[in-house]
Amino acid sequence: MISRAVNLLFYFYNLLIIIRIFLTWIPNIDWMQQPYAGMRSLTDPFLNIFRGVIPPIGMLDISPILAIILLQILQGIIVGWLNSLGL
Repeated sequence: MISRAVNLLFYFYNLLIIIRIFLTWIPNIDWMQQPYAGMRSLTDPFLNIFRGVIPPIGMLDISPILAIILLQILQGIIVGWLNSLGL
């Protein structure tokens, strides 16, 4: 039960990052308006970790790719661990 909830949290956070990626391709978005400001406040702290390691190259920012890969690895480890505990 708990492992399913944690799995869903990881899934929705991954989805939120993917939506954020696609929205950056739309030049007219005002990131200070809702719901974009809320999405930015949820995703940017995590993405900024990777932007500090690999800065954007011109218009190409690969930090979300690294973030998604790490999230999927953590999801596998944490959900697998919770399943092994029977949670």
